[in-house]
Amino acid sequence: MKAPPLTIALQAYRYGLYVGEPAVAGLLAWRSRKGKEDPGRLPERRGLPGRARPTGPLVWMHGASVGEALSLVGLIDGMIARGFSVLVTTGTRSAAELIGRRLPAGAVHQYMPLDAPRWIERFLDHWQPDLSLVAESEIWPNTVIALHERGIPLLLVNGRMSERSFKGWARSPRTAEALLSRIAICLAQTRDDAERFARLGAPRVSVAGNLKYDSAVPPADGQQLAYLRDVIGHRPVWVAASTHPGEDAVVAEAHAVLRARVPNLLTIVVPRHPQRGEEVAACASAAGLRSTLRSRGGRPHGGIDLYVADTLGELGLFYRLAPLVFLGGSLSTRGGQNPIEPTRLDAAILHGPNVQNFAQVYHALDEAGGALMVVDAAELAAAVGDLLLDRSRSRGMAEAGNAALQPFEGAVERTLAVLDPFIAQMKLTAMTLS
Repeated sequence: MKAPPLTIALQAYRYGLYVGEPAVAGLLAWRSRKGKEDPGRLPERRGLPGRARPTGPLVWMHGASVGEALSLVGLIDGMIARGFSVLVTTGTRSAAELIGRRLPAGAVHQYMPLDAPRWIERFLDHWQPDLSLVAESEIWPNTVIALHERGIPLLLVNGRMSERSFKGWARSPRTAEALLSRIAICLAQTRDDAERFARLGAPRVSVAGNLKYDSAVPPADGQQLAYLRDVIGHRPVWVAASTHPGEDAVVAEAHAVLRARVPNLLTIVVPRHPQRGEEVAACASAAGLRSTLRSRGGRPHGGIDLYVADTLGELGLFYRLAPLVFLGGSLSTRGGQNPIEPTRLDAAILHGPNVQNFAQVYHALDEAGGALMVVDAAELAAAVGDLLLDRSRSRGMAEAGNAALQPFEGAVERTLAVLDPFIAQMKLTAMTLS
């Protein structure tokens, strides 16, 4: 089916980024000075390659940030097992650092160029992907248009469309249709996501499930795990993971309330953004707690109440240290953080009421008894105390949580099955050219 013509809005967007390229370059330079870009790899953000292209068919996969990139690992493994090279792009430094540690042989990482037409064309000229996959909701107009013009199939995998995003796109229905009709297939996480994509004009939509249910648990350094277990000893411990501003004070207050009920309690706080370590420590001090920062070599010894784990890529380590995890972003308006990984690592889950980013999994966990919602510091303190003092209950929650996740598995295999016709075409093309 022929895609509808580009709307005036899309044409204006394309032209604006042609003539505004110097301003975008200035934005990149500013972000680099602020530490938001990797200065040594800044040319990649302008489409200049940092690596040679692998020989043979190449699949390009893009995950903007940490969660999206890690959700692609199963597909990366699947495509490499089928004999293809994989280019993985991300948009954030944290995602680049984490995915770089997990990429198998046969996969290379680059930063995604910003959506300036000349930069995208430069990127595609060098890498010449045979197939492109983008995770969740990363729909950059100039990239979509360039891929379509070159006849490179673009698939949206693990597709997610929130009600809020849908309403935003629905205000420009012709623009939404012009873009989504240029996507070969849209594989949505849920029926609600699929319905929203279809209503906006995506012509080929199906439900494959959430790739994150199939993700491997995050790794942990065995030596560090043994060391921290030795330092912590028999202290009761819980983790507040991926916290956002405003939540750290709630966690500190909950610890202060619990000190009499749970003697020698250790609270580990892992802020969503590690640079907020000092801010978290200030919240601890305001609550009368003693804290130390992992980034400065601090240890969770007996004199420490709140251990600030302000480092990147170590959630797997801290999830393994505690039987109970509170997931941040859920008492703020961020929409919650992914509870699948700590559940897989046998933790009981606590969360706030704002979990719309992962509504399906939290609903399943809550219904099964694998997770419990709290709304403030008092409820958080009560739940933490109950579960740390009743280990059989926390173990039961962890078992129920794992059982609740099982029906949602299989998204990687379903997605790879949809990719099979594209894989066959890539192999046929390669044989023809050889």
